[in-house]
Amino acid sequence: MVKIVGIDPGLAGTGIGVIEGNDREILSYSFGSISTDSKDPIHLRLHTIYSKVLSFLCAQKPDRVVIEDIYSLEKYPGSGIMLGKVSGVLLLAAYKAGLDVEEISVREMKKIVSGNGSADKHQVERSVRNLLGHGETIKPFHASDALGLALTGYYRCKRIL
Repeated sequence: MVKIVGIDPGLAGTGIGVIEGNDREILSYSFGSISTDSKDPIHLRLHTIYSKVLSFLCAQKPDRVVIEDIYSLEKYPGSGIMLGKVSGVLLLAAYKAGLDVEEISVREMKKIVSGNGSADKHQVERSVRNLLGHGETIKPFHASDALGLALTGYYRCKRIL
């Protein structure tokens, strides 16, 4: 049995997805999101993300944590810097929880779950939903991306189980 937590970093919303399975099938999954208030100062928002993720990881005790590797668009360098700050507190939370962490690019996750590294958020969500047999739309998109990361980590672990 293996448990993988996928985390999609975001200051406004950080997605979390959990996949549990064995070498034959996915046995369970869950997902959610951590939101922060845009009116709060950055340090408080980062602390909220850090403390909630640390608490969650300590309670879940997964075998591996998969975090979306940061990227920056040339047109929006400030977004990449902020994403780096969020990713930093997520990496620290995983370290403090004593867990193995793998960073995976969003392009790689999209390729693995949808077959298209350039898939949009709707395509990724539909692919994740189909892979899990989940009947309803997975919302928010941060949560479906996090499940996609967890699935990617699960498929990688499955090869070595």
